[in-house]
Amino acid sequence: MMREPCAQTVVCAASRPAQQKQHATRRTKLLPNDMQKQQTNAASAKLLGYARVSKAEDQDAAPQIEALEAAGCTRVYEEHASGGRWDRPELHRLLDRLEPGDVLAVWKLDRLSRSLKDLLLILDRVEKAGAGFRSLTENIDSTTASGRMMMQMLGSFAEFERAMVRERTQAGLRSARAQGRRGGRQPKLTRQQQAEVIAMLAVGRSAADVARLFNVHRATISRIVSNAAATVE
Repeated sequence: MMREPCAQTVVCAASRPAQQKQHATRRTKLLPNDMQKQQTNAASAKLLGYARVSKAEDQDAAPQIEALEAAGCTRVYEEHASGGRWDRPELHRLLDRLEPGDVLAVWKLDRLSRSLKDLLLILDRVEKAGAGFRSLTENIDSTTASGRMMMQMLGSFAEFERAMVRERTQAGLRSARAQGRRGGRQPKLTRQQQAEVIAMLAVGRSAADVARLFNVHRATISRIVSNAAATVE
């Protein structure tokens, strides 16, 4: 008499999904901590926008905010300040809240800073936070290979600019020395006035009275006395 295998087949088919589910659960539990953190960060990553307009020019940040929100920004930090200032509270509030996987987005590079040096400092903070950077107008995205190449080019331009500034400074100092001029801040009192200061002090006038007379700080009078004593020695 032949046995019918149907019941056994049904039991096996029903047990496979349960076994696969158990294996999947085990694999999830066995994931390394770093991989679990990466998955968590990827799930919680945010696109944060920064919009800036200058107070002096009385501009409206609405077009920037609309463009950033259309790009997918979950929050836009709005600032009314000059791009040359470093002490911008909204910018620093955004930078302090960046988390790994987040992306800082701006409508245009000069909205982040008008100084190439400050721009690179800000982007360095973004990178150290494990976040990315995106500029909508220039189509720069540091999360892509082409965007990272563009950021490296910006760094090269900044290094070239610093080298040119150093070269011009050194050339200016050499030219000034050749013409007998000394660098640094110009003295507040002429040589004749400095001689008068020494003479007044010699006859008993106080340093405070002399400073008040020449409308300078008392420290200036002290420096004049020190320089005169060093010259005599």
